[in-house]
Amino acid sequence: MTDARQASPRRAEILAAAADLFARRGFHGTSIGDLGGALGLTGPALYRHFRGKEAVLAEMLVDISERLRDEGVRRAAASDASAALDALLDWHISFALDNPALITVHERELDNVPEPQRHQVRRVQRAYVEEWVAVLRRLRPDEPEPRIRAAVHACFGLLNSTPYSATGLSRPAMAELLHAMGRAALCC
Repeated sequence: MTDARQASPRRAEILAAAADLFARRGFHGTSIGDLGGALGLTGPALYRHFRGKEAVLAEMLVDISERLRDEGVRRAAASDASAALDALLDWHISFALDNPALITVHERELDNVPEPQRHQVRRVQRAYVEEWVAVLRRLRPDEPEPRIRAAVHACFGLLNSTPYSATGLSRPAMAELLHAMGRAALCC
């Protein structure tokens, strides 16, 4: 699989169009012809870039998981744990607000990813969670680790609710609200 972050502009364009279509219509409700049509191509022309619809979905979800983890590793490395937590929150909130279609596709369609890539997505996601857990362990050394891990997952649920909850507020207002709520959830 080609790393989508280093993919051709056309490949990245296909992934973006697929995210939008899969979020709106579902994976099974979107055909290769629909995807090609959204890009001004015939469906079969997409086979020059991907082996099929499953490959598009797999690359999309592996890519977003790796992007979250890689940036999470960078931000969690801050020497001050409180600053690291703020940086992680800012990163995840920005990602969620800027990519509601990807959040929706991941939530709904992971089971449609072929097993090897689904396993890879889960492994990378666990590594991302562990970056947050490590930061929180620095902030709350007496807190049991299972409780911290559960708090991280609950916070992700809050932050990833943006495709449904970010209506009616400006992006800055929503980001501020999510940051305050995420910090309160993780630090109490």
